[in-house]
Amino acid sequence: MALTDTATDVRPGEALDGARIDAWLKAHLPDLQGTPNIRQFPGGASNLTYLLQYPQRELVLRRPPFGHKARSAHDMGREFRILNALRPAFAYCPQALLHCTDEAIIGAEFYVMERVEGIILRTDLPEALNFDPSSTRRLCESFIDRLVELHHVDYVACGLGDLGKPVGYVQRQVGGWSERYDQARTPDAPAWNTVKSWLRDKQPPDSGRVSLLHNDYRFDNVILDPADPLRIIGVLDWELATLGDPLMDLGNSLAYWIEADDPAPLQWMRRQPSDAPGMLSREAFVAYYAQRAGIGVSNMDFYRVYGLFRLAGIIQQIYFRFYHGQTADPRFASFIHMNGLLEQMGLQVIEQSRL
Repeated sequence: MALTDTATDVRPGEALDGARIDAWLKAHLPDLQGTPNIRQFPGGASNLTYLLQYPQRELVLRRPPFGHKARSAHDMGREFRILNALRPAFAYCPQALLHCTDEAIIGAEFYVMERVEGIILRTDLPEALNFDPSSTRRLCESFIDRLVELHHVDYVACGLGDLGKPVGYVQRQVGGWSERYDQARTPDAPAWNTVKSWLRDKQPPDSGRVSLLHNDYRFDNVILDPADPLRIIGVLDWELATLGDPLMDLGNSLAYWIEADDPAPLQWMRRQPSDAPGMLSREAFVAYYAQRAGIGVSNMDFYRVYGLFRLAGIIQQIYFRFYHGQTADPRFASFIHMNGLLEQMGLQVIEQSRL
């Protein structure tokens, strides 16, 4: 189906050694036949994702980015473990097959999983979907329902009780992202000083709610069923998953949520169809989440500003690699402008909260 997400040519500077990968895979998956055609999925700006097309089977390989990596980031073994442990309780996880710790194969650790073939929504809804506002709303609600479902997973029963340290999570995230941002800041990047101070002063105490957090839940990390595009069949990119307050995860998702009536500069940075007729507003998104999750939501201004600042930190870490010539991916040149827009959004939310 034309709507199914497709891989493209591998970007310059991000090629893999197909012969080494093929030999390693066949040593662990002896039923593989033929040689792989290696393509690269265009989405994603952190870990890199490749399609390995064998004559009778398609696999997906995930590896860290080339160049400088933030301390403790891009842990392939951790992401592999999460997928395997969580899949029985959260069926939207792709099946992870192999984890390679021998960096001699491709210059880094990597893992391989089965491909979940489907539709991935990026900036706009494809016209071929022919969604009316009612269908779009149903899709939006299903998207939120999957987040609620994740937040209700019994992570202890899954064997993931040691995935994070939920006590003091909010304070650690505010302090940790402030430190990471400062370490990755380039001379052309905004300082975010007002926002950082406000987050430190505004942060709520531990709520006592602990959930498994995806920490990067957005439309281009979910896969839709080609036969029924209103049905989500996969959730990708578990690199940042941990245990903590689910409202922090909600704030992270809101950071990506650009509405139809947001000003033009914000529309420029939109990377998912959150502006489509029928999509919930940010306020309605929060209300629907709260109703489905059965929890009260207060201090949402804090969680949203935190999400914006954290997103800026992620973007800045990626831009740092581009600024210092560690990656030539042209997509990253605009990240410095995006960082500035996120700071403006954060300052606006802070100002509105004071009215």
